[in-house]
Amino acid sequence: MSGHKIPQGSPIIGEETYTVHKNRRKKVRAVVQLLVLLVVVFAILQMFFTLKTYEPYAVAEPSAEDHGFIALSYFGVDRIGDSGTRIGQEQLRSHLEYLRAQGYVTITQRDILAYYQQGKPLPERSLYLMFEDGRRDTAIFAQEIMEDLNLKATIMTYPEKFALHDTKFLKPRDLRELEESSFWEMGTNGYRLAYINAFDRYGNFLGELDPLRFAMVSPYLGRHYNHYLMDYIRDADGVPEESDRQMKERISRDYMQLRDVYEEELGYVPLTHVLLHANTGRFGNHARVSAVNEHWIRALFPMNFNREGYVLNEHGSSLYDLTRMQPQPYWPINHLIMRIKYDTQEDLPFVDGPREPRRAWDVHEGALELREETLYLTTLPEGSALACLSGTELRDLRLEADLEGNAFGAQQIYLRSRDGRSNAVCIQLVNDALVVEEIIGGVAHELYREKIPVLRGDYIPSVEEEHRDAMVRENEAFARYASPPDAVAYFARAEELRRTEVGTVADGAEPYEGTGSFHRRALHHIVIRLRDEQLSIVLDGQEIPDIIVRQTERGGVCLGASWQGMAWSQRNLADDVYDGVFRRLNITTGGGRDDAHGHVVYTSAYTGLEQKLHRARELWNAVVDVFLAI
Repeated sequence: MSGHKIPQGSPIIGEETYTVHKNRRKKVRAVVQLLVLLVVVFAILQMFFTLKTYEPYAVAEPSAEDHGFIALSYFGVDRIGDSGTRIGQEQLRSHLEYLRAQGYVTITQRDILAYYQQGKPLPERSLYLMFEDGRRDTAIFAQEIMEDLNLKATIMTYPEKFALHDTKFLKPRDLRELEESSFWEMGTNGYRLAYINAFDRYGNFLGELDPLRFAMVSPYLGRHYNHYLMDYIRDADGVPEESDRQMKERISRDYMQLRDVYEEELGYVPLTHVLLHANTGRFGNHARVSAVNEHWIRALFPMNFNREGYVLNEHGSSLYDLTRMQPQPYWPINHLIMRIKYDTQEDLPFVDGPREPRRAWDVHEGALELREETLYLTTLPEGSALACLSGTELRDLRLEADLEGNAFGAQQIYLRSRDGRSNAVCIQLVNDALVVEEIIGGVAHELYREKIPVLRGDYIPSVEEEHRDAMVRENEAFARYASPPDAVAYFARAEELRRTEVGTVADGAEPYEGTGSFHRRALHHIVIRLRDEQLSIVLDGQEIPDIIVRQTERGGVCLGASWQGMAWSQRNLADDVYDGVFRRLNITTGGGRDDAHGHVVYTSAYTGLEQKLHRARELWNAVVDVFLAI
């Protein structure tokens, strides 16, 4: 068989076509690679550089009628807001998105000065926004929100921290970059944070505490301590340990250090100063101390926030006696709205939430929002809140929910409610106790009451045990940051106290029943079954004895919440608004005593595909949190 030999140098059949396709693929690949590169570069720029610029409120006309301005100050921001003081990123976004939608625009320090000094009008709804403590995570998690909503804020710092090797806090270079982004201004909380004249709740004198020691012993403190600029340094009997001259030199030295550090690191002293602690009625707890603080504040700063707890500043206010409100991380949006409404008398609408199950409730008092799977029922200031399931009258039912409101306050569930709750069965968690009442003809009859720690079988410490534990912790706190010889002595004393035997509740000693902070969070799971005259309740897995009720007629289902005035706070004026928090509320009928699968009357929980997607998001967030914690 003979073959045909292709002449050398002749093109192979189809080679030209192949070459054309090859070159075309190269061009397409090059274009794709360039596009990918551009996407990557854009993503990097988005991550590390600010591509937006703050636009001042000039787009909003100043108001002919004077409304003053509101001032909000957040402690800080983190990703999910479970730190105790720092608000979560999405929660902060919900707060600020709402205010922006209601026409609030941020104003600057210069705007405030012009308002007071020159009579320059402000927009009708003006917001001065602050973030305290100068934390790096605040800048990271707030920046995107500021850019998206075109907001400007003041970041407060302690200049003492500039020289410390603590990456949690912003350094001068970071602050300059924030300023250059146009979304931030600089302010100060003072030179440092420290405490003097501190006693624990048992009257033990602790003296001076830096922030680290303070954090260690704070669970055992009462209200008897002070910020280091507010008073003379005193001994255990309250007698000053320093003369007037020494007090003046100590306080003056702090302000001079503040001035020198800011001028060296930033080139200027910030315009805004926040005096800690607030609400003294002047500039300190003692007239002569107040006079020294006032001298330096007026010498260094054109404006000073001297009060906390109220949001509104009006034209008649003093530039050196401004007030701010510090929203807490757990506040739902209606809590913030409630506080602003009653301070400003502005007509601000409450938020219902986007989910359809919210429409099932008629709100009779307060405000109700359904966000994700949780119903947030917000009271009026120093008042109550009430929401009832619309068009529903039930006799026998099973109700299950997680109750996540603060421990001090009341979260109520009314069953078989008739005649405006003049007749009802009421199950409530109030001030860390489970209380069951039957209301007949408007008169409440208590059927059951027990403290939740007792009901759950938690260990109840005695006053003597708490006192001993306080002293152990205090010695450990002083040892942690003392010189080696002193640290050994403190640790030895702590160990000696730890081995000391004291009376327990089982021995007949008095149980410890301290007044709790209104900030203390609580989480309880409740299952309620009501059938005929029999009421059964399981709280946190603990079943209480069945209760016999006289109310056997059909009635409505209502949720209630009420503010309780007995709680207190170390760091704020007592909040006068309370949130009942009902998560994954599920109401069914038709099941047996142990059957949770009866006919669903109402549920706030996700179902079907929505539930699967939500659980997937929860899992993803949990994985991210694990990696961030490493």
